[in-house]
Amino acid sequence: MDPQEINQKFQLANLFNVKNKVALITGAGSGIGLMAAQALAVNGAKVYITGRTQEKLDKVAELYGQNISGQIIPITSDITNKQSIDKLVKEISSREKFLSILINNAGISTGHQNTEPEDPQELRKSLFEDESANIPAWDDTFRTNVTQLFFVTSAFLPLLQKGSEQERGWSSTVINITSISGIVKVSQHHFAYNASKAAAIHLTKMLAHEVMTSKLRIRVNNIAPGVFPSEMTAGESDEKQKSFIPKEKYEGKTAARRPGKDEDMASTVLFAVTNQYLNGQTVAVDGGYVLTAGSL
Repeated sequence: MDPQEINQKFQLANLFNVKNKVALITGAGSGIGLMAAQALAVNGAKVYITGRTQEKLDKVAELYGQNISGQIIPITSDITNKQSIDKLVKEISSREKFLSILINNAGISTGHQNTEPEDPQELRKSLFEDESANIPAWDDTFRTNVTQLFFVTSAFLPLLQKGSEQERGWSSTVINITSISGIVKVSQHHFAYNASKAAAIHLTKMLAHEVMTSKLRIRVNNIAPGVFPSEMTAGESDEKQKSFIPKEKYEGKTAARRPGKDEDMASTVLFAVTNQYLNGQTVAVDGGYVLTAGSL
């Protein structure tokens, strides 16, 4: 191979090529899931997006699926239900011979808990007696943020392996969207959410290890975002299914002095999806928040 041919490998179009890849993204009606869907579809991938609300998914396809080199295809599904997951696998299998990319993005947060009281009775009241401090809320959080990652990933392993067999040098990939909340030692006023994200990060490592020892050519990594605009962080989205966070709110909390942008997440997704040497890793994209909050 001559130097010019070698140089071709370093072109952006080749380094981050997702053209003709088949992807599935959960919770893609807004927020980070939507950012990931745009990053892949605009660059030539066929992207199936799933969630529980058909109207939101259809709107994403209508708004962002036009005049691009790839596709955005909506399919409703409840990924917290095992039968629904199996139905989703069968639906994708009926349309595609393989799956190249699975992004497990769906997640929920929990209510705010006051952790400031120095009096033990007041702290007990906040953490144990408060209405939001209940076992069903913890169960729902772990069911959505952890349990479904395991079942969705394991259900799609055969299709993902077929994706690896489609092209020499390409390995299919699973990207779990976790959070820097699972890395830092502070509770950030929501113990259940942070504990679930820490569990999701460790589950990523276990899945990566077991898949590797099973001789499957599938990479499993996770992206741990800091604060990005989403319905979870901003509380709402606009008519374009996008959310907004004032820059001033985070000027003193991150080295970047701002929340994350769509482009920050898009470039991270493209990197994690295409880098064939990345496996079992956590990619924190947080503007430097962990530097100030301290990791575990």
